[in-house]
Amino acid sequence: MTTESALDSEKIYAARLHAARTRPYLATDLYALHIVASPRVPTMSVDRYWRCYASPAFVAGRPVEELASHLVHGVSHLLRDHHGRSDRYARAHDLTGRAERLRMNLAADAEINDDAFGEGLPVPDDAVLPSTLGLPGGRLMEDYLGQFRLGPRTDGLTWLDCGSGADGLRREWELGPDGADGLSDQQRDAARFQLAHNIARRRGEAPRGWQRWAEEALHPTQPWRALLGAAIRSATSSSGTGENYTYRRPARRSAAVPGAILPSLRRTPPRVSVVVDTSGSVSDADLGSALLEVAAITRAVGGRRDLVTVLSCDAAARVVHPLCRAENIPLFGGGGTDLRAGFAKALRGRPSPDVVVVLTDGQTPWPSSRPAGCRTVVGLFPRVSPHYWSDDHYVPNLPPEWARVVEIGTPQDCRV
Repeated sequence: MTTESALDSEKIYAARLHAARTRPYLATDLYALHIVASPRVPTMSVDRYWRCYASPAFVAGRPVEELASHLVHGVSHLLRDHHGRSDRYARAHDLTGRAERLRMNLAADAEINDDAFGEGLPVPDDAVLPSTLGLPGGRLMEDYLGQFRLGPRTDGLTWLDCGSGADGLRREWELGPDGADGLSDQQRDAARFQLAHNIARRRGEAPRGWQRWAEEALHPTQPWRALLGAAIRSATSSSGTGENYTYRRPARRSAAVPGAILPSLRRTPPRVSVVVDTSGSVSDADLGSALLEVAAITRAVGGRRDLVTVLSCDAAARVVHPLCRAENIPLFGGGGTDLRAGFAKALRGRPSPDVVVVLTDGQTPWPSSRPAGCRTVVGLFPRVSPHYWSDDHYVPNLPPEWARVVEIGTPQDCRV
């Protein structure tokens, strides 16, 4: 039986030290990994409890620098919660089987390896990059999963096995939740939270992918999927809204009319217009949260960026932007607030939106009546305390009763 003594521990320690020196923001997490020798692992893999299983033969045959790359790769799977995200994706899309988990592993690798290497960490010969799958870089695992299937491009990657820490599927050689030296749920969450703070404090040191991850970890998006999904279903289910006739699929009642082909109803995808309050009363942090919420809204409509438009508004509505990537949306403003201009411009769009989503602190006049033909969802940023204003009797305008309202974040006392 192979024991840990068969593993070149000195080489692993040297690799971990090299990884920590080249990626200092990951140092604490690299040393939180518990190394386990396992001849059954093709290369190196991780489980969701922060154990790293290493093949003694693989470690013996690779240079220290490349082993450091593999350690950074493995801990990246864990920090980005690829096992949890894979489980959720599999449940949401009713995916089962090892082949689908391999596809998730490939997509997770593409998300990590996009900017993981260089500057002291060589790219392993067998690393899966976005280009390996014929896809663009800068995307998340879930985006890649919607864009490729197993086929000729992936036939040479069936050996790949980064462990349950990458795709959520437990392996026979893994020690499981009751094994020694695993991290608890609380310890794993603390590691992610601490890393996110470290990256936020030392901006510019981490690659862009890690900076984006840290922003989302520190400012998680609110439960827009359920809220916006309900608003969209309500908006598109009303009579005459979002429906067209098509002859591509005959209506089921055609059988009752011999000799006639009747068209069936086709529900067109809903369109969403996002109005972001960029007035002086909205902080930079709120605007940053707004961009994260826009990304969540896009996921709520099935990832169809072409169905989402964004406009910034203070006292005047600005240019409407089709959504490409949330971080690339320019937000202009800084003056007073009158979101009625934003509503008017959004509703003049062609085709008109089915849902208008407003992200604001609420210090604005509102339209006097419900917009015709669409529903409204209001995301409220934390309000500044009323005594911030010189007028102690000032009361912000409340969102209208015909809008669905959700609080974004936790209200904070903003005394000056």
